[in-house]
Amino acid sequence: MGMNIQSVGVVGAGQMGNGIAHVFALAGYDVRLNDRDAEQLDRALERIEKNMSRQVSKGLITEADKADALALIKKTPDIAEAAHVDLLIESATEREDVKMAIFAAAQPHLKPETILATNTSSISITRLAARTDRPERFMGFHFMNPVPVMQLVELIRGIATDEATFDALKKVVVQIGKTAAYAEDFPAFIVNRILLPMINEAIYTLYEGVGGVEAIDTSMKLGANHPMGPLELADFIGLDTCLAIMQVLHDGLADTKYRPCPLLVKYVEAGWLGRKAGRGFYDYRSGDPVPTR
Repeated sequence: MGMNIQSVGVVGAGQMGNGIAHVFALAGYDVRLNDRDAEQLDRALERIEKNMSRQVSKGLITEADKADALALIKKTPDIAEAAHVDLLIESATEREDVKMAIFAAAQPHLKPETILATNTSSISITRLAARTDRPERFMGFHFMNPVPVMQLVELIRGIATDEATFDALKKVVVQIGKTAAYAEDFPAFIVNRILLPMINEAIYTLYEGVGGVEAIDTSMKLGANHPMGPLELADFIGLDTCLAIMQVLHDGLADTKYRPCPLLVKYVEAGWLGRKAGRGFYDYRSGDPVPTR
């Protein structure tokens, strides 16, 4: 059975959620953006408007495109309203208990044909799906940050995901102008399975005194042609998110090569979570990033 997806609910209006709402609205979908924090919803709409204005100034979209897209986004603090859609995407914090609670709250309000998706960067799709009433209509739909700019979406099937759901979401990825990579349901999928151990290794390199923050980032930018150094990238992702993904890899694969660096743990304990906290491997409070080690 083919399915025509026209309405999309996005639960979680943070950094990823507002980007997901942005790209779906630009592609012409009716979007319901949900967050229990009303101020977060207001900030998300401001961010979307600002990011669309940037696209207009670069000539990527027109003012009319922007106006049409913004008119398609409805913010709602009510999960019941957000859940009555063709596709519901959970984009909350990278904690399994939080994600489970969202799907449980949404369940009574879903249409029988609603497809559920999670933007998790590392948690088992099969395990999340098994706790819902529709594991066959459940998939991992992992966007990269920042969503409006990054081209990739990882599509991850759980063990129970049916072919119709997979086909429907493949079409959606094309409709929103992205490229899909199909990943199997193993811890951290493809991108983070490769990227996070590299970041963790960069933190070990700092921890062991092989090089300072600037030396490590400069080395990878100029020596490996990476657009951002690994420590700068860790700050951008959020050190709490980096740690959560390393813990999922370490727990799920039981291999010591995925052991989170003690220095990463220490920074998270200090609340130095990167850009969003004003401090991480760099201190951003003065406006100019200054290395903290």
